[in-house]
Amino acid sequence: MTTREITHRAAVRRRMAGVLGAALAATALIVSGLAAPATAADEELIVNGGFEAGLDGWFVNNGNGTDGGTLSIVDDAFSGASAVKITARQTTGSGPMQDLSGKIQAGQTYAIKARVKYDNPASPATKQFFATMHYGGGTYTNLASTTPARGQWGYINSTFTVPAGQSVATARLFIETPWTSDPSTAPDTHLMDFVVDDVSLIGTPPPPPPSKTIEVVGKLPGEHNPLIGHKFGADGFGYAEDGRVYMFMTNDTQGYAPDPITGISPSINYGNINQITLISSEDLVNWTDHGEIQVAGPQGVAPFTGNSWAPGFAKKVVDGEEKYFLYYANGGGSSNVITGESPLGPWVSERTSTLINGSTPGAADVAWKFDPAPLVDKDGKNYLYFGGGPASTSLPAAERYNNPKNIRVIELEDDMVTTKGSAMVVDTPVSFEAAHVFEREGKYYLTYSSHFGGNDFGGNQTPLPGYPGGGQIPYMMSDSPTNFPKEKYVGVLFPNQSQFFGTGTGGNNHQSVFKFEGKYYFTYHAPTLNKRINGNTTQGYRSPHIQELAFNADGTIQQVVGTYAGVEQVRDFDPFRTFEAETFGWSKGIATQKVADGSTQFGAEAPNLVVKDIDNGDWTALSSVDFGDAGAAEVTVKVKPLQAGGSISVRTGSETGPVVGTLPVTGATGEWTELSADLSGATGTQDVFFTYSGGTGDLFELDTLSFTEADELALDVSAEAASRCVAGKTVLTVKVTNGEDVPVTASVATAFGSKSVTVAAGKTVSNAFTTRLATVTAGAATVSVSATVGGEPLTGVVEAAYGAHSCG
Repeated sequence: MTTREITHRAAVRRRMAGVLGAALAATALIVSGLAAPATAADEELIVNGGFEAGLDGWFVNNGNGTDGGTLSIVDDAFSGASAVKITARQTTGSGPMQDLSGKIQAGQTYAIKARVKYDNPASPATKQFFATMHYGGGTYTNLASTTPARGQWGYINSTFTVPAGQSVATARLFIETPWTSDPSTAPDTHLMDFVVDDVSLIGTPPPPPPSKTIEVVGKLPGEHNPLIGHKFGADGFGYAEDGRVYMFMTNDTQGYAPDPITGISPSINYGNINQITLISSEDLVNWTDHGEIQVAGPQGVAPFTGNSWAPGFAKKVVDGEEKYFLYYANGGGSSNVITGESPLGPWVSERTSTLINGSTPGAADVAWKFDPAPLVDKDGKNYLYFGGGPASTSLPAAERYNNPKNIRVIELEDDMVTTKGSAMVVDTPVSFEAAHVFEREGKYYLTYSSHFGGNDFGGNQTPLPGYPGGGQIPYMMSDSPTNFPKEKYVGVLFPNQSQFFGTGTGGNNHQSVFKFEGKYYFTYHAPTLNKRINGNTTQGYRSPHIQELAFNADGTIQQVVGTYAGVEQVRDFDPFRTFEAETFGWSKGIATQKVADGSTQFGAEAPNLVVKDIDNGDWTALSSVDFGDAGAAEVTVKVKPLQAGGSISVRTGSETGPVVGTLPVTGATGEWTELSADLSGATGTQDVFFTYSGGTGDLFELDTLSFTEADELALDVSAEAASRCVAGKTVLTVKVTNGEDVPVTASVATAFGSKSVTVAAGKTVSNAFTTRLATVTAGAATVSVSATVGGEPLTGVVEAAYGAHSCG
C-alpha cells in the first residue's frame, strides 16, 4: 500500500468510527435492524457463506503487501457444521475475503449479514468487527459492523448502497477489525483470532455480460492466418520447445463485449487487461487453446500489478533447476516477471514489486517502461529489452523524431528476476515500442515498432532517408546484444499491416521471432478477425499471425509479406491419441472455458479447457489429419450433454463434406461421459470437420477427442513361407490363404521376384520363387491384399517369414 492509500484508509476509518452504530459515511448507507426483504430479482451473491464446502470461494485478504493470515475450517459454527477461523493475522485488515467482482452494481442496495466471534481471554471484553468492501487501489468502504462480547456471536445485519459513481470492476468483501497503523504493538487487542460464519450478501447482480462468442468464421478453412478464429490475442511472443510452439499474447478478448443486436463491441480498453492468453501448436496450423493466465489484478499471480500486456518469455536453468519466465508490461509505467515450472505453468511470483520501474538504473528517461522482451544469450548472460513512448523533450525536435532514444537494454542476474547494473540506451531510429532481439549465426537482430510522429516526437519533422514510416517493424543488426547505435539500422522488416489486410487493420504492431524445425518465423498482429466480424470498421481487437522469415546471404532479412495464407503446416496431425477438443485448425461459433482439474493431454498441472457454446450448425476442424492407409476405425469423445438430441458428425474435406461417422450425444444431462462411434472412410491425410447438430441453445460441451486406428490387416488373409531344394538350388514357396467369403487379390513380393494372383474365397494359393542359390539367408515375403467386402474396398499387408536354408 502506498502512503497515500494508508492516509486515505485511515481517514475513512477514523471518520466512520465516531458514527458507526447509527449511520455510516454517505458512501455506505447502513440501516440498523433487520435487512430489507429481498425482491424477486435479488440473489445470494456469496459462494459457500456457511463454509460447509470448506474454503471454496474464500481466501485471506491480500489487498496490501503486508496483509496475511491463515484460514482453517472449524466446527465452532453458529449454524451447520462448519465455520472459518482466521489465525496468524498480520494486519487489522487480515480476514476472510471473497471476490465479488462482476457481481455487484453501482447505485444498487444490498443486504449484508455475517456472524463473528472471538474468544481470546487476553482480548478486550468487547470488540468491533467490520464487513468491508475493497473497490481496488486505496478505496475501502466499511459496510456494516457488530460489537460482540468476548465468546459471543456478533451479528452483522444491515443494508448498504454502492455509490452511483463507484467503480465496481474490483469488489472484494472481507471481515476485519478497526484499522490501526501498528497493530503488532498490541496483538491481543488488534490481531486476535476470530471465527466467521453465515456470510450473506443479497441483492441484484448486474445483467449477464454480452456473449463473447464469435459466431462468424474468422479463420477461413485453408487459410492459416489469423492463428485462431474463436478469440483475439495481440503482441504475440513465440517460443519453441520439444516440438511445440507456444504463443503468449495480450488478452484482447478480455474487453470484448459485442452488442447483442449489432454485434459491434466498444473499442478496446487496455486498462482492463490483466491476463495473458496462451495457445500452442505442433504444426503451426492446428492450435490448442490453453486459456488465460491470471497474471495481474487482485486474484493474479502478482497481485501488486494491475495490468499484463505484451508478454516476453524465456527458459533458464537456475541453480540446477529448469525454470520458465513470463515477462509482461504492468501498464506503461513498469514491467514485471512471473516464474513457471513449464510453459503451461503453474505460475508463481518471486517478486513483491515490479522488475522494471522508475527506480531502475538508467530507465528514468524512458516514458513507457513496458514491452519487456528477454534474451538468454549463448554465453549464458541474460538481457531484457524494454521501453518506448514519447521522446525526451530535452532532445532537439529532429532528434526526437528520428532518434528518440526511448528503448533500453539491461542485464539480468542469473535468477532472471533481478536486474544487474544500469540500463543502456538502444538508439533505434523512429522507435515507438516493442523491442525484441534474437540471435542467428553470431548476429543479433533487434526488431521494434516505429512511431507515428506528432508532438510527442518533435512535431512535423522529416524522417531521414531510409528510416521507417508509422507502425512498421524495422530492424538493426549487431555483433553484440547490447551495442545498437543508430548506425546498426538496416531497414524495414515488415510494413504496416494495413498494406496487406486493408481498411481498418492499421495501427501499431508488435512482433517476435522464433526458430522451429530449422526455420525462422515472424509473429505479428492485425485486427483481421475484428474486420471479419464487423467489416472495415474495427475496434482495435487484434489477432495473432505468423509468416516465415527468410534471410539473404549476407544475413539481412528479406522483407516479410503479410498474408491470410500464413505458413505451411510443418507436419500432419496425429489423431491416434487423446487430445484436447479445444485444438482447432478452424472453427465456427464456439468458445472455450477453463474448468477444474488438469489436462488429459498435457498433465495434471496444466490447465484444462473445454469447448462450450456449441449450437446447432457450429463446427470445429483439424487441418491435415493423417489417418494412414489403414485409417481410423473409431472416434471417442468426452462430452457433457446439456440437452437431449445432440449429435456430432465427423466429415472430411469441409463442413459439408462426406460423413465418415456420426455420434449421437447421449447420457445424463450435465454429466461428463465418454461416447464412441464407428468410422468408415477415414483414411489417408485430409482435413477433418466435426459438425454439431441438435435443438435450440447450447447442445453440449467437449473435453477430449481420440481416434482408434484400424487393424493393419482388415482382411482375413494369412501367409506362410517355406524353402525346399530342387536340383541343388533353393526354391521359396509362399502360400496365401483367403479366409474371406469373397476373392482377394494378393501381390507377393520377395527378394527373388514378385507375383500377383487371385485367391478364391476359402482357398489357398502357392507361389514358388526360384532363387538360383544353393544357400539363402533368413528373410520375409510381403503380401499385399485387397478385396471388396460388403461394397467397401479393404486393403492390408501381411508378412511371411522364412528361415535360412542350404542345399549344399
